Amino acid sequence: MSISRKTAASLAAALLVATAASAQGRAERRAALMSAWVPAGEPQDCIQLNRIRETRVLSDQVIDFVLDNGQVFRNTLPAKCPQLGFQESFGYQTSLNLLCNVDIITVIIPGIGPNTGASCGLGRFVPMKPAETARKR
Repeated sequence: MSISRKTAASLAAALLVATAASAQGRAERRAALMSAWVPAGEPQDCIQLNRIRETRVLSDQVIDFVLDNGQVFRNTLPAKCPQLGFQESFGYQTSLNLLCNVDIITVIIPGIGPNTGASCGLGRFVPMKPAETARKR
């Protein structure tokens, strides 16, 4: 099966538009999550690994960790971690049941075999609360 250059160009343009729309939607979702939460206490050096239920990568520098009780801790890395915001996936190794600000995360790049990207240090874990709760006070 062959397609004309015009059809190929149209398909490529459609793919670019779809990719741009997807990236814009992801950026809007992340911006909403960033502003939906405000600090709710003093930063902590560590959180317990067995309590982490979900992570939300909000950018190359910000990750929200959601614990089993719904509590959110925001970690702002000391520096941007290349491809973290795009891949939205990372791994870590620790010998303790704690994830701490001295630990390193490594970006995971999907594909065949173990593909990893940049390794970056974590920051402190800031407890967060919904912004609506903060406005009501």
